[in-house]
Amino acid sequence: MFAGQPTRDKDPRKSLHLDEVPVPELGPGEALVAVMASSVNYNSVWTSIFEPLSTFGFLERYGRLSELTRRHDLPYHIIGSDLAGVVLRTGPGVNSWKPGDEVVAHCLSVELESSDGHNDTMLDPEQRIWGFETNFGGLAEIALVKSNQLMPKPDHLSWEEAAAPGLVNSTAYRQLVSRNGAGMKQGDNVLIWGASGGLGSYATQFALAGGANPVCVVSSPQKAEICRSMGAEAIIDRNAEGYRFWKDERTQDPKEWKRFGKRIRELTGGEDIDIVFEHPGRETFGASVYVTRKGGTITTCASTSGYLHEYDNRYLWMSLKRIIGSHFANYREAWEANRLIAKGKIHPTLSKVYALQDTGQAAYDVHRNLHQGKVGVLCLAPREGLGVRDAEKRARHIDAINRFRNV
Repeated sequence: MFAGQPTRDKDPRKSLHLDEVPVPELGPGEALVAVMASSVNYNSVWTSIFEPLSTFGFLERYGRLSELTRRHDLPYHIIGSDLAGVVLRTGPGVNSWKPGDEVVAHCLSVELESSDGHNDTMLDPEQRIWGFETNFGGLAEIALVKSNQLMPKPDHLSWEEAAAPGLVNSTAYRQLVSRNGAGMKQGDNVLIWGASGGLGSYATQFALAGGANPVCVVSSPQKAEICRSMGAEAIIDRNAEGYRFWKDERTQDPKEWKRFGKRIRELTGGEDIDIVFEHPGRETFGASVYVTRKGGTITTCASTSGYLHEYDNRYLWMSLKRIIGSHFANYREAWEANRLIAKGKIHPTLSKVYALQDTGQAAYDVHRNLHQGKVGVLCLAPREGLGVRDAEKRARHIDAINRFRNV
């Protein structure tokens, strides 16, 4: 479909489409959920443009695991790794959830037949991301999930607002807050790339809520203003200040790393960065390693600008820095992240909502970075604003809930 095209020119609107397919058979430990709303993540973009791999290969491998997983190996892929909705039906062995429960779902799918996953379920050898490495995801009217993906829907949010945080909120929590990630503490200087984006907007909120000092890197005055509205004070507009970390495709520019580090110290009162919240990858990784303080931590959860990272290892080993790989979150981390949403400590960053049939356009917006925060999708919900159960709590937080909608 996209043979010979550069990544930027591959259009999700050509590959994503709406169709009617059979509802999957319900298995033990599973639930069917009526999806009221979902949202688009960057993995939806990767799926739609078949990069770095076609996800049909994931479905084929998962289908070989058991008779039950064979249902996932189909010539179509129902994608989507977020949902807010209502439990329709549960399979054998499900005791914690019943039809009618209003829920959100996190996207960790695990089998847990190996001992490896019982200290941290993210280490299960059969760990997968639902709606990306499995079928029957959340960008649909009905989704199939494991019951241990379900969490209570925050009652002060609409369906589309509740569907937006799941993947990115949980990912940011593990990467920045959890002991499995950076273990952020009060007073830490945290460098956050893309601080107004889908991931970065939650990292910024976690840093502020946890008493840390976020140093927010953005690419426009508009995005800088979003960070200020969240409460951040240290902000770098990398385009306005003209940072170019690569001289050409193969050569980085250490002088730019030093200029960037000097700018950071101007904003922190002379201190270096304790934690880098990394996800752009190749374009920024060399600078991230350089500006981190001695003994500091670089946590990485993605590589949206390229997977082959290059950095000067002298600045890592001689300064005893650490690089930590972080991927989504385990059930407990996702539950804690969702609990903070439910308590009004962390807020959705929803900026725009599309209808289900326009999911291709929503993914295009994310692919071309035309969005702020998260882009939502209405599935069975006929319009925005439905599903609110606690209007009083909502009223207390309405400005924060609408922060990204008002941009």
